[in-house]
Amino acid sequence: MSEQTTYVVGAHDDSDYTTWTAAELAEKIHSREISSVEVTEAHLKRIEETNGEINAFLHVGADAALSAAVAVDNALASGETPTSPLAGVPLALKDVFTTTDAPTTCGSKMLEGYMSPYDATVTMRLRAAGIPLLGKTNMDEFAMGSSTENSAYGVTKNPYDLTRTPGGSGGGSSAALAAGMAPLAIGTDTGGSIRQPAALTNTVGVKPTYGTVSRYGLVACASSLDQGGPTARTVYDTALLHSVIAGHDANDSTSSSRPVADVISAAKAGATGDLSGVKLGVVKQFERPEALQPGVLETYHANLEQLKSQGAELVEVDCPNFDHAMNAYYLILPCEVSSNLARFDGMRYGQRKGDDGTHSADEVMSLTREAGFGPEVKRRIMLGTYALSVGYYDAYYLQAQRVRNLIARDFQAAYEKVDAIVAPTTPSTAFKLGEKVDDPLAMYMFDLFTLPLNLAGVCGMSVPGGFAPDTNLPTGLQIMGPAHGDDRLYRVGAAFEAGRR
Repeated sequence: MSEQTTYVVGAHDDSDYTTWTAAELAEKIHSREISSVEVTEAHLKRIEETNGEINAFLHVGADAALSAAVAVDNALASGETPTSPLAGVPLALKDVFTTTDAPTTCGSKMLEGYMSPYDATVTMRLRAAGIPLLGKTNMDEFAMGSSTENSAYGVTKNPYDLTRTPGGSGGGSSAALAAGMAPLAIGTDTGGSIRQPAALTNTVGVKPTYGTVSRYGLVACASSLDQGGPTARTVYDTALLHSVIAGHDANDSTSSSRPVADVISAAKAGATGDLSGVKLGVVKQFERPEALQPGVLETYHANLEQLKSQGAELVEVDCPNFDHAMNAYYLILPCEVSSNLARFDGMRYGQRKGDDGTHSADEVMSLTREAGFGPEVKRRIMLGTYALSVGYYDAYYLQAQRVRNLIARDFQAAYEKVDAIVAPTTPSTAFKLGEKVDDPLAMYMFDLFTLPLNLAGVCGMSVPGGFAPDTNLPTGLQIMGPAHGDDRLYRVGAAFEAGRR
């Protein structure tokens, strides 16, 4: 491993709260053995020490975080019951969720300094749960990217090797966890942007079932694919956070009214390590040695052997339409991007260029979008606009939607045979910064194993799978479940985690 691993959070140290799990911190805070202020101050100090090198945070809200921590401590001192299982435990929030007390930039110059007049539902639920928000984390611009290199505010570096990517688009949140800057974080997942960074940083990341976590106040990339979700360093911590942010929201027209799966109980059940009677699918189309780094393939096969040793039955499942997922995804996503980002025109909010009285409205919009959007965003807007144009809509967009339905049917057929599906999270370990910047197709291929989930709207988790022997860098085991079967992820994920200890 690189000599630069000093930025990775170490083993549990009683005197260093940044090494504790969120569950440990919550227990001690709620029993008043330690204070939320102490814990929050420890993480703010860690951010001050390490963020200059890693660039995980775009904004640090120390005063607001400490104010929230004081409120939790005062409430506990007065004998009040904690407002949530995580009250007092600080968190890092991806800078794609609106906040009234901190800028929301989405990693773009287009929204530099933008202050939202309202909080996202996820933000409101975190505040109501008594969770101090440490700040907003870096991301690929408008969540478009797989390496956090597309941010207008500089790249984020992987704490395991500062020359490599932490993944994307939510690399800031995962890097903050891995470096001990936060015990909890929130990300979003459009095609793997929670799970893929989790795999590269040895953390846990969950993409919940579409519609179970509100998208109100989540600045849209692709509305039918975007989903906010929890990230942490353990499966149980992730379950605790999942329970805080999930649930129906009348402000989100796509929000599910079904009860939230009991992910906390599932994680506790899985912690025994016993997977007897559980059937796990292995996707035939993902067994592709030519697409996998040898060390990742070796580690993945070792993960499968561990699952079998814990009592799981492995069953091959055939999902033929997964081979077309990449093509369908990169038609549907740019089309939705083209529609969603039309609102950023320099007329209503965000930056404005050419507003000197000598340019027409059309010229102002053109100048603003030229200056405000980065190359990847422009590329996807143009692709989407072309695919939606007269004469191409049926041939491209509608055809991609048909493939999407076939992928969903593949998942449905698989879950008639198995309880969950396992696969590698990424085809390789973290790649060098700059390595794929000039090769968009190679960058897109990095999401090969994660994006079918988003097309189908089902749920998935990446849990640390060990270190690849050829690079000594983290890998992730991806666990996939059916729609509203999020509890299955936590049962299997917690058991796998227990088996690796």
